[in-house]
Amino acid sequence: MATREQKTQISNIMVVIGLFIMAVMALLPLLNINLEWMRWVFAAGTLIVLVARILGNYNGPSLRIRRLHRILISSGILYCASALMMFISRGTNDWIAFLLAGIVIQLYASWMIEREEKNDGDKAA
Repeated sequence: MATREQKTQISNIMVVIGLFIMAVMALLPLLNINLEWMRWVFAAGTLIVLVARILGNYNGPSLRIRRLHRILISSGILYCASALMMFISRGTNDWIAFLLAGIVIQLYASWMIEREEKNDGDKAA
């Protein structure tokens, strides 16, 4: 059985891979390179991020950090909604709104998690 630290490392690697796939596939349509398979690859990247966020969920003592990790899961759900919009509204760029909302939420939650973990470390010292 993997330890908590190993699960976190695996989850972080999955998030990086998924976000990289999403970034490349989101950039191509903006450069007017539209191929059918790009939607599927983007959707696979969003699912990788969502699964990684769920697997890497925090179960520690800090209630605030647990809430922030759940917010990260919601950013993964917004990424999946972005992929769904790619399939539903072909020819439009509606999917970008969900993608940007997920990015903003992820940036906020990641920044706050780092800040809270630092504050918890300072309190313990």
